[in-house]
Amino acid sequence: MKTKAILDDLRAKSADELKSELVNAKKELFNLRFQNATNQLDNTARIKDVRRNIARIQTIITQKQAV
Repeated sequence: MKTKAILDDLRAKSADELKSELVNAKKELFNLRFQNATNQLDNTARIKDVRRNIARIQTIITQKQAV
């Protein structure tokens, strides 16, 4: 499973690494939205994938803070 591997990778990272990963994902989402608005984006499904990855990262950060 692809998502299982992504989650295992995220859980292995430290809190600082997760925060930098979150910043990078948000920048990517901004760029994708900008490309979509200017009709330069070919794969619009990538926006959905990045949004889900942001949610996954935020969930892992929250879980690490609770422990």
